[in-house]
Amino acid sequence: MQPEEKTSQSTPSNLFLKRMTRNLITGLTMILISLGIGMTGYHHFEKMSWMDAYVNAAMILSGMGPVSPLQTDMGKLFAGTYALFSGILFLVIIALIFGPLVHRFFHKMHLEDTKK
Repeated sequence: MQPEEKTSQSTPSNLFLKRMTRNLITGLTMILISLGIGMTGYHHFEKMSWMDAYVNAAMILSGMGPVSPLQTDMGKLFAGTYALFSGILFLVIIALIFGPLVHRFFHKMHLEDTKK
């Protein structure tokens, strides 16, 4: 039997921890890249300092909303698009990080995949 082959038993702890670690690192990497995109956009379109761009991007990415008022139409367009992107990204990262936990829970409850 292959180590990655699916069985009705729960995933061994070391494989589960590897998946959790990999998904957590991937999620954090996605957050850092998205934060960089937001900082660059605010810096370019709104001519904000890097620190102000960081604060605004972090607040939008966390779902809190912008801190500084926006002055330009392109900045407003960027901020709106970045906010939509951030909302979807939040859902993707939560699914990515909690996916192995939910999968393990279903195995513990003996809910098997019907596609075999």
